[in-house]
Amino acid sequence: MSDDKVQNEADAGTTRRRALMLGAVGASAIISIRPALAQTSASVMACEIPIPDPARAGSAIAADGSVVPSGTPGSFAANGRVFKAADVKRAMSGGQLPGTDYDTSRAYMRYIRKLQSGTSGFTCFASLQMPRG
Repeated sequence: MSDDKVQNEADAGTTRRRALMLGAVGASAIISIRPALAQTSASVMACEIPIPDPARAGSAIAADGSVVPSGTPGSFAANGRVFKAADVKRAMSGGQLPGTDYDTSRAYMRYIRKLQSGTSGFTCFASLQMPRG
């Protein structure tokens, strides 16, 4: 057997071992990522959305979801209500936010849908809209 052929077989064996090792590393990465994703999903459902955000505490929510001064006719008192993401997700699917009537829930959901980056609750709401794998 020539020296070149022996060297090629040795290289092929090394390549196979590396591929197997990388496969094992990849499999363990998948095994460790799945629980992390499940944990992330659970923590997303536990995050909270205050209505209105603390910077506008004491304000009310108009039927269109805008924040208005407390006592504005046709508005809904919020009094710093906080909803869990799971509650908001149910309301997004046609349910109502807990402890609210139909009109109040609709106004609060309109407020939530208008949340912008930098507003308390925005990240929580945005995470609800991300697709899950």
